[in-house]
Amino acid sequence: MDDTAMNNTAVGATELRSVLAFDGDCGFCQAAVRQMQLRARPRTKAVAWQALPPELTQAHLGRLDREVLLFDGGQVRYGGAPALARFLGSSPIRRYRLIGRCLRLPPISLAAHAIYRTVARNRHRMPGGTAACALPRITD
Repeated sequence: MDDTAMNNTAVGATELRSVLAFDGDCGFCQAAVRQMQLRARPRTKAVAWQALPPELTQAHLGRLDREVLLFDGGQVRYGGAPALARFLGSSPIRRYRLIGRCLRLPPISLAAHAIYRTVARNRHRMPGGTAACALPRITD
């Protein structure tokens, strides 16, 4: 799958079933999602949030700048590590479904959350990351 197909496919609100929304302006995010798609072949579609309908994303722009979101039926169901766990869990490949399930179990889910937050905060320093990937300073 090429970058254009993955990142710039506009999705209409009526087409949305389950979709992982990621930051299409971040090279690291694009590369990470692309690797998960190539390896796990998840059934859940991944789309740059910038290509999603504004009526879907408008209320979630703050979160979309900080984390991936899993939308289902036009509603946010999961964000961050839980969203990636569900994304991997939609794979037809058994080992990736198992990884997705494991990432949802405590204490693994707590570690996954901490790792996800650290990577998200430093994505501009990761391979493929640029200054445009840096997150705005927000206190938790």
